[in-house]
Amino acid sequence: MWSQTRLGRRLEISSFVADFIQALTDRRWPSLGGTGGLTPKEADLGQICELLLSRRGEVSGVALASLLLDAYAKATPESQNAFLRTLLDGFGVDRDALAQAITTYAATGEASAAGNLHKAAEPRRQELFRRLNMAPGGTRALVRMREHVLSRLVQEPELAAVDDDFVHLFSSWFNRGFLTLEAIDWHTPANILEKIIRYEAVHEITDWDELRRRVEPRDRRCFAFFHPQMPDEPLIFVEVALAGQIITSMDAVLDVGRESIAAEDASTAVFYSISNCQNGLKGISFGNLLIKQVVTDLKQELPNLRTFVTLSPVPGFADWLREELGQNSLRMISIEDREVLTGKDLLKHEEHDAEVRRALLRAAAAYLLSAKRGDGRPLDPVARFHLGNGARLERINLLADKSARAMRQSFGVMVNYLYEPRMIEENHERFAENGEVVASPETRKLFRPDRTESEKAIM
Repeated sequence: MWSQTRLGRRLEISSFVADFIQALTDRRWPSLGGTGGLTPKEADLGQICELLLSRRGEVSGVALASLLLDAYAKATPESQNAFLRTLLDGFGVDRDALAQAITTYAATGEASAAGNLHKAAEPRRQELFRRLNMAPGGTRALVRMREHVLSRLVQEPELAAVDDDFVHLFSSWFNRGFLTLEAIDWHTPANILEKIIRYEAVHEITDWDELRRRVEPRDRRCFAFFHPQMPDEPLIFVEVALAGQIITSMDAVLDVGRESIAAEDASTAVFYSISNCQNGLKGISFGNLLIKQVVTDLKQELPNLRTFVTLSPVPGFADWLREELGQNSLRMISIEDREVLTGKDLLKHEEHDAEVRRALLRAAAAYLLSAKRGDGRPLDPVARFHLGNGARLERINLLADKSARAMRQSFGVMVNYLYEPRMIEENHERFAENGEVVASPETRKLFRPDRTESEKAIM
């Protein structure tokens, strides 16, 4: 029987864990049919974690990992929350081992001591996650577990330490070297197509007919990243419209009656929707890799493509503009535009006259070019993403998306970000180094072109 010392914690071994160890010892695990009908209690899960960290045999390790992940998946939300607390409180850094490693390295300075120090500084749960990942379906189960951690961060911010360990490991497990890029078309297996419908986060796909219009025509493309441990789960996907010019509204993309063109006749690729699919991989960067890989693949397939742009939402514009118009002091909008826009119901786009449209366009330019967070980066998350990837703010389009959600978020405004391959690196550096919003001359002219000298002095 495992001793308390070998378990690493002063715990009484539950009857369940004892029976499970006996099953492993008697080599009856394969005949048990998984857990053999045994169901661990909430108190058993921490002991199973300790066992998993102490075992050296691969077969028993896989069995324990499978048992734990299965038990966690079937547990009540309350029991899952309790287990996350166990991960936080019971599987952090071994303070005694770390203190000893620090002392040894300070005394010797040897490379081996530095290695031991590095190992001792790692929270025990990172090795636990690695071992859980050995179980069949372990990667997928750990991604789901991180979803639970993220859902608890507001109520229990201290769980951020557990989340940091997930991010550390996922950044390695989901790096570009492990990902495969797959084209999604009407012949893709139905279970994956169904997930494309479900995960679409920018422009809702209402039914299978609409999905077909997005992936089957000769001038439409869809690409997704997959991971070998989650072969039927897209991680992120992008939808592309091939066209003869830059597309400036969603009507031109989704119109049921539109006429398609031959792919080889297209000069422009428009990335009109990018959707992350796995909440448990939030913060793991895929989008920039996806766009750059798709650009490369499309150029190889269609040498006539010369222009690569997005048609992107501006999700924070409406809230920002309402706050801006409510300010007593002048900020980023001219007095004249403030007077035009104040009191107008900007959701009723059919009532916009030319004066309102011009003022709204200038306000959008002010938001995208000058509204910043505390760190000096653009307030708009989509702008941060594309500018950080080396794109240029090319064009602002009014009433480009009249859907209810787009009107609420941005009064229908959308943006074309231009990915010019020879300028991507330079644009990225300008943004990364100085927070510069690289924009076309036409867009820059929109920002407060008529402000007075007194207004300039206030800025």
